[in-house]
Amino acid sequence: MTHINDASALPVTWWKSSYSDSGAQCVECGIVSSTTIAVRDSKDPDGPRIGLSTSAARELAERIKRGALDL
Repeated sequence: MTHINDASALPVTWWKSSYSDSGAQCVECGIVSSTTIAVRDSKDPDGPRIGLSTSAARELAERIKRGALDL
């Protein structure tokens, strides 16, 4: 995982889940390269982002789906 303070120059098209509505608390994802996915807070699009390898992003999504990260 990498932390990106200003990813505005990255060639990324951001998207969020089709389950999100306009007021939802959600994250947005973008493909940076064939090996890196960027993630940002949808409420702070100019704020910091993190970069995940595609395998780490896949594992995170699987853990979320299983409820492994529920509080």
